[in-house]
Amino acid sequence: MAKKRMGKAAQQVLSALPDWGNTTAQLNAEIAADMGVTLTDLDCLHALNQHGPSTATGLAAHVGLTSGSVSRMIDRLATAGCVVRVPDPGDRRRVLIEPTAEGLARVRAYYERLAEHTAGDLGEFTEAELQVVLRFIQRVRDNTAAELARMRELTYRSAGR
Repeated sequence: MAKKRMGKAAQQVLSALPDWGNTTAQLNAEIAADMGVTLTDLDCLHALNQHGPSTATGLAAHVGLTSGSVSRMIDRLATAGCVVRVPDPGDRRRVLIEPTAEGLARVRAYYERLAEHTAGDLGEFTEAELQVVLRFIQRVRDNTAAELARMRELTYRSAGR
């Protein structure tokens, strides 16, 4: 596919994305450190908050960990009171990892001020503008996820797995 010539606004958006991503990554790292968990642990809590209870295998895929690493992550989060293991109601042989209300409340408290500011910022846009922003975010997220999957596959292959 031939690249289209980007206009000035598109170039400015493209230039702003890395700073936004880096600032968000730094904020998340600071929150994880303050909570006494790792950044991957925080990613796990975000995944559980967004998608609901999951198997350990599902969480491993979401945060990019091995089965042994995800087990240690779940143990750390359980010790911190952020998750519990519960029987899967659809399959008694499986266990689901479920966020605790306390764990989610702790995470939400860290993001509360940012969420308030963001809600105020969003109030300055029309519904039509927000639909465009949402479409852009979804496309960038999907492209980023595809690139992450591609890189993980390359890493997987180069490790001889």
